[in-house]
Amino acid sequence: MIVVFLGPPGAGKGTQAQRLASEKGFIHISTGDLLREAVKRGTLLGLKAKEYMDRGELVPDDLIVAMIKEKLPKEGRVILDGFPRTVNQAQALDKMLEEINDKVEKVILFEVPDEIVIERLSGRRIDPKTGKVYHIKYNPPPKGLKVIQRDDDREEVIKKRLEVYRKQTQPLVDYYRQKGNLEVVDASQSPDEVYREILTKLGIS
Repeated sequence: MIVVFLGPPGAGKGTQAQRLASEKGFIHISTGDLLREAVKRGTLLGLKAKEYMDRGELVPDDLIVAMIKEKLPKEGRVILDGFPRTVNQAQALDKMLEEINDKVEKVILFEVPDEIVIERLSGRRIDPKTGKVYHIKYNPPPKGLKVIQRDDDREEVIKKRLEVYRKQTQPLVDYYRQKGNLEVVDASQSPDEVYREILTKLGIS
């Protein structure tokens, strides 16, 4: 079973993917992690990707699709997180999966109002020594601990990221809706409620 997670930054996709991986045996493929791992390991695809990254260019779709293909297990449950981001990428992914007699079974769209995303992300603080993430409202850092806010967690940057996300993702949502495999989850609920909803949509008990 191959599942795609779609949703804005801060919607909780990574949190839910990790829980599905630990409790239901899913393999979580995050394209960001995939690229970093391939570059670190110095694989042929990783070295090719590094050339683009070093030039500050986007890694071509076919290269990312090839990396995903390399990582896909022969059978089992997989979550793709962070890919596809465009209709072109979705088509390239479909074509690759078709070649190996597979397909995207479900696409889970995490829907969450912008103000909740802004509150979640702008409240994040990081301990620069350990990398541990806190939240000023939901999980405050211990008193006296010096924490920092990441540049891309500033409110004006988050608004820009959301704008880019909407523009980029809407055609993708339409693409999967037409294919009939899109499921929408209310990601403004508690993590436990979101998790239960995802299991229901995937038909997993």
